[in-house]
Amino acid sequence: MHPSTAMPGAGLGLKPQHFDEALAADAEGLWFEVHPENHMVDGGPRLAWLERIGARHPLSLHGVAMSLGGTEPLDAAHLRRFRALVDRLRPVLVSEHLAWSRIGGRYLPDLLPVLRTDAALARLAERVDQAQQALGRRLAIENPSHYLRLDGHRWAEIDFLAELVTRTRCGLLLDLNNVQVSCRNLGQDAAAYVDAFPAEAVMELHIAGHAPDPVHGEALLVDTHDRAVAPDVWTLLTRFLRRHGPRPVLLERDEDVPAFADLMAERARAQQCLDESSLLEILK
Repeated sequence: MHPSTAMPGAGLGLKPQHFDEALAADAEGLWFEVHPENHMVDGGPRLAWLERIGARHPLSLHGVAMSLGGTEPLDAAHLRRFRALVDRLRPVLVSEHLAWSRIGGRYLPDLLPVLRTDAALARLAERVDQAQQALGRRLAIENPSHYLRLDGHRWAEIDFLAELVTRTRCGLLLDLNNVQVSCRNLGQDAAAYVDAFPAEAVMELHIAGHAPDPVHGEALLVDTHDRAVAPDVWTLLTRFLRRHGPRPVLLERDEDVPAFADLMAERARAQQCLDESSLLEILK
C-alpha cells in the first residue's frame, strides 16, 4: 500500500535538519507535514528528498500563502504550482488558513484576521470553491489565533466555519493551540469552544507550544511554536479525541527546534492519546 492511502496517526512538521532521521523512522502511524510554498519547484535535491520521504510516510501539505480571506483574486500561478505539488506527492491531507496575507499586490509574512461578516463569508466560500477546484482536493480550513477583539463580527467563529463547510463541503483543521491562545486572549472558554466545534468536519488536529508576550506576560499568549506543547493543549486534545474519536494529529515546532528524538518522544504522547481514543471507540 502506498503510504498516502494509509490513515495517519500522530505526525510531525518536517524540518530540513531532520531529513535523514525522518526517512529512517518507522513509528506506527507516523506522518509528516510541510509547507508547500517551500517545495513549489520543478526539481532539485529538496523535492527529490521529499519524494523519498513520501514513499515511506504519508505527507500533508499545509499552505500558508493562499490568502483565502483576502479580497484580491487568488493567485492563479500559485494555485498551478500548488496543484503540481499535490499531483506529484499525493498528500493525504491538504490544508490552508482562515486568514489573509496579500493586499495591493504585496505579500505580508503573516496570517491576518478576517472580519466575519455576511459579505466575507460569501467571498470566502467562493474562494474556497475556486481553490478546491484548482487543486482537485478537499481543503481543511484552520481556525485562526486571535490577539485582540475586533469590532464588526456578524458571525461567531464556530458558526462561520460551520456555514463555510455547508456551502463548500470543505473540511476543517482544528488547531487546539490556536484555541487555547485565542480563548485566553479574548476571555473565552477553550473547552466550550472545542465542545461546540463541528467535529464531523474535522480532518486534522494541530497541537503546539505557545509563550507569554514579552511585554504583557501571561495576559497575552502568542502562538510561537517554539516550545513543548502546553498542558492545557494536551487537555483539549484528550477532550476532543474522547468525545469524537481519532483524527490525524500534527505536532508543530517551528522555532528552537529540538533534536528529532525529542520531537519523536513528544509525538509518542500524541500517538498514545490517539490509541486510547481508538480503544474507547471500540468499547462504545
